[in-house]
Amino acid sequence: MACPDAELSILLVDDEHIREINRDYLQRDRSTNVISFAMREGDGPENSADLLGDVVISTETAARDAAEAGIGYRDELYFLLLHGILHLVGYDHERSGEEEARRMEEREQEIFALIKAEFLPT
Repeated sequence: MACPDAELSILLVDDEHIREINRDYLQRDRSTNVISFAMREGDGPENSADLLGDVVISTETAARDAAEAGIGYRDELYFLLLHGILHLVGYDHERSGEEEARRMEEREQEIFALIKAEFLPT
C-alpha cells in the first residue's frame, strides 16, 4: 500500500469506550466495531509521512460479530485492523459511493486472504 515503514497506533477498547470516542469525535452516539483517525488528511499541520494514524477496535463488538458470523475471534480482529488501515490509506466505503465501497471490499478480501494464509492457518 506504498507505506512499508509507516507507523500506526492500535487501541483495543470495550464498547463503552468506543462509544465515547464515536460520540466525541464523530458525533455518533453508539458503539461500533472499528474507528480510524488518519494523520494524512485534513487541514492540520504537516505530519510525518511515516505516521498513518490510529485504529480503535472494540474487542467486545469484535467478539460478538465473530460469534454471529461463526468465525474465530482472532480472524475478526485481524479483519477489523485491516479495515481500519485501509481507511487510513484513503479507502472509504461510507462517503464515496458504491464503486469505492466495492473497490475497498475487493482490496480487503485480497489482503485478508494473504493474512489468513500467513498468520491464521486453519
